[in-house]
Amino acid sequence: MTDSYEHVYLETNGIHLHVVTAGDPSGKPVVLLHGFPEFWYGWRRQIPAMVTAGYRVIVPDQRGYNLSDKPKGVKSYRMAELCRDMLGLLDHFGIEKTNLAGHDWGAAVAWELAINTPQRIERLAILNVPNPTVMLDTLRRSVRQMLKSWYIGFFQIPGLADWVLRINDYSATRRMLASSGKAGTFSPENMAEYKLAWAQPGALSAMINWYRAAFRERSKLNTNVRVQVPTLVLWGKRDVALNAEMAQESIELCDNGRLVTFENATHWVQHDEAEEVNRQLIEFFDGK
Repeated sequence: MTDSYEHVYLETNGIHLHVVTAGDPSGKPVVLLHGFPEFWYGWRRQIPAMVTAGYRVIVPDQRGYNLSDKPKGVKSYRMAELCRDMLGLLDHFGIEKTNLAGHDWGAAVAWELAINTPQRIERLAILNVPNPTVMLDTLRRSVRQMLKSWYIGFFQIPGLADWVLRINDYSATRRMLASSGKAGTFSPENMAEYKLAWAQPGALSAMINWYRAAFRERSKLNTNVRVQVPTLVLWGKRDVALNAEMAQESIELCDNGRLVTFENATHWVQHDEAEEVNRQLIEFFDGK
């Protein structure tokens, strides 16, 4: 089916994004946002199912990743910029409102879009990332979560983090990805695709800049927000980096939210439980 995917480059918010599209152009739109350290390929198990269900699927490489532009400087990766990228993407395709799903950093962007521009979001699906308010509050009060988030501090070290993740054929990055998933979650073929994306000039530092920008902005988050659009949270409870308790706390900030947990899935729930995740997403976006 990948032969039927269209690869386009579009201008938005002063940069160019590489975007994969698939499915009937007249179908109901769904935008899928990947996280770290993936790229559009992180939705490889979802795209075919959504195309079969009749959706127009739009999957960008977010700024700093793979074939999209990688602007210089940490400020280029502030959340406001990331959200403007996606609003420009919707405008480019003439989409007034879209179904939106995000995983990891893609979920963080999705939360922000739903909170600040609910008029552009039909339905919101979140995979294994809490509402930003919940994340900030938990980091402030939970030693357990602070310890789990140690890598965020490491990523703040200019040059060193970039070098460590790059050396020895990205061995640390590959190990980080593999160790946070189940055995077999990422095949050698998958890792080869990821390595090609990480090897794009400037990509690794740009990807880490998302963490650096968020760390500098952490005190600026609005702590009194609710999500008005219908929201589905899918959560693998074996996430090594994020406390599962944050999933329910996030749902409590949604006017119309539902939580589905997966006992044996990791942070990479869309890979670990692809078939069930696809079913949940399609039923939710269908309004069922």
